[in-house]
Amino acid sequence: MFDLRSKQAEIISQAGLQALDEHLASLRYAGMIQHALMPDDELLAGVLKDYFVMFLPRDIVSGDFYYAFPGKEYLCLAAGDCTGHGVPGALLSILGISFLNEILQSVRAVKANRVLNLMREKVMKALHQTGDRAETKDSIDIALCIVEYQTGKMQYAGANRPLVVVRNGHIIEYKPDFMTIGLAPVAERAFKNNYIDIFPDDQFYLFSDGFADQFGEKTNKKLKNKNFRKILEIASGIPEMSAQKAYLEKKYYEWKGNMTQIDDVLVFGFKL
Repeated sequence: MFDLRSKQAEIISQAGLQALDEHLASLRYAGMIQHALMPDDELLAGVLKDYFVMFLPRDIVSGDFYYAFPGKEYLCLAAGDCTGHGVPGALLSILGISFLNEILQSVRAVKANRVLNLMREKVMKALHQTGDRAETKDSIDIALCIVEYQTGKMQYAGANRPLVVVRNGHIIEYKPDFMTIGLAPVAERAFKNNYIDIFPDDQFYLFSDGFADQFGEKTNKKLKNKNFRKILEIASGIPEMSAQKAYLEKKYYEWKGNMTQIDDVLVFGFKL
């Protein structure tokens, strides 16, 4: 006997699966586009002595992004962490990458803090952020470095994201300004510029908050910054940076266990 209800349920189920497949295919393609906007291995290998990128999007596309811009007199490197994850975060990351390209292609005297100041203006203008309570509060946290070829020094400016340098086995952390790229709840002021001497064996790390904020299966608590720094310090003792990446991924998945990944994860390590 023909069961109309059963047949209708089957058709609806098939339609739902097809819609899901199409949605996932669309996200994967969007992820490819987003990844194409970030520096590829050929570019990074051409400007860095050694490096790794641990990039683990939570939802195929990511609110985290890494960045490289090789100018004639400098190299700009950055890691950004946008509000949210998934599609909203990815759209904001693309906006951030586009603004960085625009700024660095138009500014002659490049200063790390000036880049962030200009980027903040552009993000606020693009998102129509004026301070009204009803408007979007989306923003970008970022650590940005400018390597000066002529002086051999590095400039660093940060919007809520630090720079970690490992020198002779010891961690040196450069603190960011506790402001974001976008409308902030605190009074806006200019970002500060840090000048850093570069030594031959220095290792540099830029990262989002995804690793430290991950909940662990055994504790049901976040890893937190202090424990992440310890893991990073141990990883920095491994000579090859590709092996450092493998170690970090191993520790991340060991900590996470069967817990859901709560945020995008990015760690960008490099030697100059």
